[in-house]
Amino acid sequence: MPSTLLPSRTSADRASGNPGLPVPDPEQWISTTSSRIAPDPYTWLQAVHWAHDTGTRTPVRSHGPRFGTTTVLLAQQLAQLNPCRPGVDFLARVLKVSVRTVKYHLALLREAGLLAYRVKGTRVRQERARASEFARTIPVSFDQALGLRTAPSDTFIRAVVGISEQGRTQLARLGKKAARTVRRKVRKTKRPSFSGSSDCTPMEGGSCTASPAALTSSPSEGEPRNGKPSSAPTERRTRKTLNAVGRRYQLGLELVRQVPWLAGTPVARVAWAVRHLADAGWTAHEVIAVLALRAPSDRIHRPSGFLTARLVGTELLFDTPAKRANLVAWWRDSRHAARERHTEWSSSWSAPRSNAVARLVRDAFTAAKRQQQLVELPPEPTDSEHAEIRTLAWRQYLAGQPELVGSAVALAGRDKAAQIYGADLVERVVRLTATTSHLTTGATR
Repeated sequence: MPSTLLPSRTSADRASGNPGLPVPDPEQWISTTSSRIAPDPYTWLQAVHWAHDTGTRTPVRSHGPRFGTTTVLLAQQLAQLNPCRPGVDFLARVLKVSVRTVKYHLALLREAGLLAYRVKGTRVRQERARASEFARTIPVSFDQALGLRTAPSDTFIRAVVGISEQGRTQLARLGKKAARTVRRKVRKTKRPSFSGSSDCTPMEGGSCTASPAALTSSPSEGEPRNGKPSSAPTERRTRKTLNAVGRRYQLGLELVRQVPWLAGTPVARVAWAVRHLADAGWTAHEVIAVLALRAPSDRIHRPSGFLTARLVGTELLFDTPAKRANLVAWWRDSRHAARERHTEWSSSWSAPRSNAVARLVRDAFTAAKRQQQLVELPPEPTDSEHAEIRTLAWRQYLAGQPELVGSAVALAGRDKAAQIYGADLVERVVRLTATTSHLTTGATR
């Protein structure tokens, strides 16, 4: 949003820290912000909870979300990144919200004075998009509301040097919220592991460097809390139990993969065809054994309909697991099953049914024929070269070596050989070959 649309803050407002006025865009940068840098993520989360509890900050825009629970959850993710350089796609996946929602709440944190740009993200042609890098900041209004006294600091812009008694109570209450939020997040969810430190921002090809503002870090799961060891049980991922519909689709998928004439059939149709068998606890091998009782047709126009017709009343005929086990044993010992195990499925090529695919096939054959026709033929020999070829052929014939003319007759035909070597020579070679083809040369000892 252009900075001209934001309400300007006077020096009196900036000094009083009025929380009803948002931080304008020029003050959302680390070089121009009136906020101070948070010394650690725990202290910054205290300021986030204070902004959420007061609810007195008026957003700039009249539409979109407000500073609420989603903003706090986003702040929890930002508190775990070092450096704080998140990508909106990463945050959207973690929070399970849209990218537009992440951008809205990032803007709310900046307008509340809780985030300030270090480097703003850019898009460079032919390179990956670069995410913005933020500094976690604490606004002046927070310090004044809790009675915190600050002094200039080279590291944090301002550092806390004192606090009032009333502020201690409020700060302790906010500290409990921040600590409870962090512990619950660590215990219930397993954060994804990235290269380097576990509290590092996931960046492609980047390295994690420790921030000078981070004096403390959140305790790990193995460290004791309040003098007592952690007894939280480790969670194990259990496979979700399939319901009736899931079992139908699972059986249909296995049949599509194992039955050749069901290849390419939609799994939903196959699942509907075997719904009664899936509900009765049938397996894919049992269904295949039933289908092997009768040989399939030579041509199947609609595989799902053919499967439905073959399985009518099957669950009533083989109604016990023992009957189905005997059927599977018979199918595995049959010659048909043995032949299928040792031979690959093969069939003659047939034209595709889709008009679009058939058109592509025709275009491919046409291009191949055109390419074959465009092959350059060798140039015709000149009269002098033709005479030399005939002279060479006559000399070899007279020397008892008619193989040159004979190979031409065998490869190109008698007429083509007569055009090259002459009809007289070709007639002599053909007659000689016909009268001496029965003669063999014996080897002398």
